[in-house]
Amino acid sequence: MSANEIPDELWRKILEIGVKSSTFSYKDLCCISISSRRLRRLSSDDSLWHLLLFLDFPTYIDSTSSSSQSSTKFIYRTKFERDKERKLAAHRRALLRKESEISEWGRRIREMKARLSEEVERLQAASVEFSDLHKVRQASVALNVWQPEVVRGRQKQLVEQNAVPVQGRLRALDMEIKLCKQQIMGVNRALRQVKQRCDVAVKELESMKYHPLRDYKSTHSGDHQASSAKRKKLKTSISFPAIPSNKDKLLHSESK
Repeated sequence: MSANEIPDELWRKILEIGVKSSTFSYKDLCCISISSRRLRRLSSDDSLWHLLLFLDFPTYIDSTSSSSQSSTKFIYRTKFERDKERKLAAHRRALLRKESEISEWGRRIREMKARLSEEVERLQAASVEFSDLHKVRQASVALNVWQPEVVRGRQKQLVEQNAVPVQGRLRALDMEIKLCKQQIMGVNRALRQVKQRCDVAVKELESMKYHPLRDYKSTHSGDHQASSAKRKKLKTSISFPAIPSNKDKLLHSESK
């Protein structure tokens, strides 16, 4: 039996079961409508689009006045466009939040790098001073040992030029060097963690930009749950293979 020999009632039943079982979406109905004039007429039936409207937009309140002025398919297209704009706006807000998060991570990274640079400079300065004072202490000890007068003169000059108590200052510098090393280790550890979080946020942003309509967790999750529950309730034991989907513009072209 060819497709033309199948009566309209059977085609309507097939389309109705497909919509109820969630096998046919609005894209599938648009694809079916371009197959032939007969399927165009059958797939544009108000009962099918009313069912789709009820399943995809469960919060929609049907009104007799709006239904009398325009077809259910036109109402579905209007609701679809508004919902799409709402999702796009939510997606743009999510992108801005993610970009702001990345900017904040970048600011923290710059602050940590600046602090790390300061700690490194403090460590270098303390190490140089520690080395110089260590030489002074060695020179003061060497003054009590016999040695050539030229060497002894240089050591004496080195000791006299230093006005800081050597032993106490060496202990203070030793503690400061240890503290600087601990600070550098802590900042490096925190910097690695912040960089990892920043890299994760950058990858998430790239994924969001690559899939602009993939997820809308910020939109009405209750509506989607209600729609899913109603779809499960309306499912039947009969299933049909899904027709390949088409682009959203088919919905615009078919509603004209």
